[in-house]
Formats: sequence, C-alpha cells, structure tokens
Amino acid sequence: MESSHDESRTPWLGDRSTSDVVVRIKTEAGRDNWIYGHSHILVKKSKYFADRLSDNWPTCQILDSRNCVEVRCEECDFDHLLTVLRLFYLTSDVTATDLCNVKNALAILRVAEELGCPQIVSICVAYLEAVPWEEPEEEEILKIVPKMGSQAEGILARLQPVDVLAVIKVFIPALRFATSSPPSSMNILKVSAQEQLEYMVTEDDDAPLLIADDDFKLEARNCVNKLLSRFINLVDSLLGDIEESIAESAKIESFQVYLTDLLWASQIVTKLEIPSDFINTWVERSLKIAKIPAEVGPESSATGIKLKVLEVTGKVLEAIGGGNVILPPIKRLHMVKIWLPYVRLMKSSIDLLTSDDENDMLLKPDAELWQSVESAFVSIILTLPSSDQAEILTEWLENKQIQYPDLTEAFEVWCYRSKVGKRRLALLDGKSETTNKV
Repeated sequence: MESSHDESRTPWLGDRSTSDVVVRIKTEAGRDNWIYGHSHILVKKSKYFADRLSDNWPTCQILDSRNCVEVRCEECDFDHLLTVLRLFYLTSDVTATDLCNVKNALAILRVAEELGCPQIVSICVAYLEAVPWEEPEEEEILKIVPKMGSQAEGILARLQPVDVLAVIKVFIPALRFATSSPPSSMNILKVSAQEQLEYMVTEDDDAPLLIADDDFKLEARNCVNKLLSRFINLVDSLLGDIEESIAESAKIESFQVYLTDLLWASQIVTKLEIPSDFINTWVERSLKIAKIPAEVGPESSATGIKLKVLEVTGKVLEAIGGGNVILPPIKRLHMVKIWLPYVRLMKSSIDLLTSDDENDMLLKPDAELWQSVESAFVSIILTLPSSDQAEILTEWLENKQIQYPDLTEAFEVWCYRSKVGKRRLALLDGKSETTNKV
C-alpha cells in the first residue's frame, strides 16, 4: 500500500496532520485507543506492521481516510505497547534511560518480540545482559526469555548451572580461606565464605550444589584438621599462661574466634560425611578444652566462651550419640564424665542471668540447644556398660542440679534392663544347656 508523508518534516507519534495510519489498541478489559502513526516508520521498525500494511495483506479497515491496524493486547501490556511505538520514533539510539529498569525492559522485550521489532529486541537483550537482577526479576526472565529462542540466549547465560569441576574450583580455595584463620580485619570475608560454603553443601528445597568425591573430601578433611591443629596449639598455650596467671586477652579472644570457626566446621564435616577426625580430636582434647572457660577473663567474657564451647561440644555429642562416629566405651564414658558436669553448671549459671540485663539475655542459648545436648547425653549413656550407667545415674540422683540434664529416660531404661537382665540370661543359659544335650 502506498503511503504519503512530508519528507521535510520530522514526524512524531500522534501527529494527526501527517499520519496515514491509525494503530487501534484494544484490550480484553474494553480499552480501545486510537494512535495516529506513520506507515513508513511502522513498516521499517516492525515486521507485524510491515505484514499488515503490505499489499499481500487483506484490505485494512479504513478509519478517517487512514489505514487502520488493530493490535490486541493484555491490559498489563498496554503502556508497554505505547512505549514501543514511541521508541520507533526516536532519532537516536535507545538507551538505559529509555528502558528505565529490568521490569520495564522485560515487558518491552516481550511486546517488541511479539511485534517483530529486531532492533528493540536487540537493545533490550543487551540491556538485560548488562545489568544486575533481583530474584523476582530472575523468575520473570525465566518465564519470558526461553520462549524467544536464540536471539535472547545471552540473557540466560548467567542463570545456567555450572558443571561440577567449576564448582570444585570455587569451593576448594573458599574452603582453604574459610579455615585459614585470617586476621580479624578479614572477618567479614571469612564469614561470607563460610556461609556460602555451607549453603553449597546443604540439601534444602534444592539438591546440594556439590556432591563431594573422595579427593575433595580428603582436601576438606586436611583443611579442617589444620584448623583444629592451630586451635589445639592455642589451647596448650593458654593453659600454660593460665597456670602462670599471664593469660593474654588477645589469646582469649582468638580462642573464642576459633570456637566460632570450629562450630561452622563441625557442620561442614557432618554434611560432607567426614566427621571422624573432628570428633576424635575434640574427644582427645576435651579435658584441656573444658578447663579454659572456667579460668578466663571477666564473667561476661567467660560466659560467652562457655557458650561457644557448649555449642561445639553439643555437635560432637550429637555425632557420638547418633552413632555417626563409633568410639569405644571408654571414650564415650570419658566424654560423659567431662561434659556432664560442665553443662550442668553452665545451665545453672545461665538460668541465674536476669532479664534486666540485655547483654546477659543475649548470652542465653535457645531451648533447642539444651534439649539437643540432653538427648545426646541420654543416647550415649544408654550405650555404656550397665555398671558405668549405674555410676553416672547415682551421681545424677545425688546432685542438686538434678533437673538438667534430665536423665529420667536413661534411668527408666537402666531399671528395666537390670530387672529383666537375669531372666534373659537365664533363658540364654537354658537354651545353651539344651543345645549341648542335643
């Protein structure tokens, strides 16, 4: 179809005096808008309009002596369709200012793709590739972009999952840094690395990002063991200082930092299923570790350190009580004898903290920690020989702090086993004699 326009005059969208086309935008909600445009611009910028205004297309509706092209759209796309039409009339390149933000760029991209506007599509794709996204925007991108084919593949590049080798290349140096005990000035970086490492190996709504193989587990074990080794050296140094009454505040602070790192490490080795070295080291050094909190600093500082020791020990007790790490009875008994009095006194002192002091209240662990430690003790005690159980239960029943840890379950099981024990052995002896006679 022929079109006429004044070449000497720069047209603009809505210029009725020079318009030869009416773009009629209709929405399902009933909106019906007429936009006066120019066929030579619409045809050049959009395949949709080029097809509708071509000689091969059935005769267009005529409105006010002009060709009329009807465009139907969703109500949510109405404003963005107008924006696309305005962009046709820009004499300069479309810029980030024209697209405004990711949300608008996505909406414009969707409309431009439907109208067959390769130039605007290309500009939107370049913009979206270059700017950061929020998570809701990523979800919208995943709804829109995959339907567009190869022209928008670049947008999806940063959302593509990486292969295992790439994950390991990131994970290993991050793990080495997170367990390297960097100076306090790098604490924010260290904590960030630890949080992301834990996230990568955690199974939540999604599968873990990393499924560790034997070589990787060996590397992780070595990193954690080096952290443990530095911690144990500090423990030995602190005990020597305490005996001479020259404990340095810097060492005590380092001790607390190590405990925080070890609490994190205990969760990592559990998720990677390599807890044995960590648990065995803590068991072997428990007697020394338990001595330090009782000897250091002002009470507020000591309480904070005691709490950290309790949190790490709780993880160790959980692993032993749950059978994740198998220890001989003498070591399990060793852990109960060291840490049962420790947590009992800890609970008693924590309960004395008043709600009037906000700093004191921040030191109070939640009920879940106390319950977890108590359950771990019960599980471990029930795995010990009956005589060892009797010794522990006797001490518990005679203690003033009988309420925590509450060993009632272990006591009940011990009583039952003790009462039926002779009968069971007698039955076994009877079966043995019958078998021998046969």
